[in-house]
Amino acid sequence: MPQVFCSTHPIVQHKVARLRDTQTAPPEFRRLVRSLAMLLAHEATADLPTKDGQVQTPLGTAPTRTLRDVVGIVPVLRAGLGMTEGILELIPEAEVWHIGLFRDEATLRPTEYYNKFPRKPRITLGLVVDPMLATGGSAVRTCEILRDAGVPRLKLISLIAAPEGIAKMAEAMPEVAIHVAAVDERLNDVGFIHPGLGDAGDRQFATT
Repeated sequence: MPQVFCSTHPIVQHKVARLRDTQTAPPEFRRLVRSLAMLLAHEATADLPTKDGQVQTPLGTAPTRTLRDVVGIVPVLRAGLGMTEGILELIPEAEVWHIGLFRDEATLRPTEYYNKFPRKPRITLGLVVDPMLATGGSAVRTCEILRDAGVPRLKLISLIAAPEGIAKMAEAMPEVAIHVAAVDERLNDVGFIHPGLGDAGDRQFATT
């Protein structure tokens, strides 16, 4: 099984409650996605390795610890875009790559239509961000693309996950840690998370 970390932080749970509410309008929904992404990324990066150093302060020399990793944020278009800004506030020096996938509504399988990242990647840790881990197809395909590009370590950050999506990741990418705000009951008959929050992309960008 992959490592699944479901946040128990009370502020995370409070924000998830507001995110699910049908009365939450797109402007507030976007703010909640951004802030939840930052909170989850804070938890997801707690185990990153550091290197010792020192820095000159106005009063003397202070020992320091800085990140060893070059971090990349990889939003799955389009719903993952809203999470990117929140994580950039936490790690402003991170690179941002983009991968575009759409899900065939008949087969529920992902199809890649766009990607933008360097030919010779520098990142040593990729944070894949997608609000909903539903069937798991898009998450697995994104991880495959990044592995093929030479990224050695990956973590997935989602807001809400379904057991089916977790199982798919367990089968295909058991070494990728999954950080989520909530694990819901199941997928419905059209592949949406139940009870979930609806379509995260539509609710962010007012395209319902």
